[in-house]
Amino acid sequence: MKYALIGCGRIATNHVKAVVNNNLEFVAVCDVIPEHMEELLAKHDLQGDVGIKRYADYKKLIEENEIELAGIATESGNHAEIALYCIEHGINVIIEKPMAMSLDDAEAIIKLSDEKGVKVSACHQNRFNVAVQELRRAVEAGRFGRMSHGAIHVRWNRNKGYYTQAPWRGTWAQDGGALMNQCIHGIDLLRWMMGDDIDEVYGVTRQQFHDYLEAEDIGMAVVKFKNGAVATIEGTTNVYPQNLEETLYVFGENGTVKLGGKSTNNIDVWDFADETDEDKKNKGLEEETSNVYGNGHTSLYADVIDAIQNDREPYVNARAGKNALELVLAIYKSQKEGKPVKFPVEHFASVDMTGEF
Repeated sequence: MKYALIGCGRIATNHVKAVVNNNLEFVAVCDVIPEHMEELLAKHDLQGDVGIKRYADYKKLIEENEIELAGIATESGNHAEIALYCIEHGINVIIEKPMAMSLDDAEAIIKLSDEKGVKVSACHQNRFNVAVQELRRAVEAGRFGRMSHGAIHVRWNRNKGYYTQAPWRGTWAQDGGALMNQCIHGIDLLRWMMGDDIDEVYGVTRQQFHDYLEAEDIGMAVVKFKNGAVATIEGTTNVYPQNLEETLYVFGENGTVKLGGKSTNNIDVWDFADETDEDKKNKGLEEETSNVYGNGHTSLYADVIDAIQNDREPYVNARAGKNALELVLAIYKSQKEGKPVKFPVEHFASVDMTGEF
């Protein structure tokens, strides 16, 4: 399957690993800064591969090559524009999170991909973590009974060097804040596990220590789900001196699970009323990861390749991407308006927060 990668920043190395692991035909790479392409390819010993063409303009890349699948890993603010261009040209896409910066753009991606018959996957790779998959199986099997409540804590550190390295970070047009960039994976998992359908959200965000940014460095929210369950969200980049944890809790009538580690890659607590031998294996499960992005990109790519070949929806489809985006934007809207926000949320974008702090 002929593949192109658009954007060669910090997360791109995970995409290249997934491309190599899935034996895709790596046709072309694109970045506005040529050195970024060379550094990325060199990191994976691909710099001498004359078959991989280099481009500064993604439109030219698409016009000059037969591409079946594109990975989009640029600044967040460019995701939607590039995705829509690819979809218009019949190319399947894997879009790094967040899939867009506005709900209108997310909806446009969904609509156009349906019209063109192409597959779109939002890159929420943590859904493929071993611990997360075990939790999902328990949820789908109804082992929790009636859901009570849940929580996600993303307690990370991002210092000034991180933001200086890429000036688009922390801007409303290109990135958003801690919730949109660092915490959206955990927010995606929480919504997915707790029932997806939300009634309303009340959120509060602040900019405590990163006064050189436009956006928040701490966000908290209370989420009411339509099934009666409630949940809390805490996401921050203010933890001293380094990343502490990404922890997901799910509490039900007949079960309690806590996923921990740096990126929900461990099972810290696994208790069910109807305990099985399989449950004993899950207690204390730890999945080794080389960084906070985990191992899920390879699995996500494998799923999308299979979805294209068998004409089915990807496991993490565009609708899933929009759901995660909607919850983040609802927290932003609640902060801006100072009151709870009802779902569904419509016509809201990160740039609507301009001047908030």
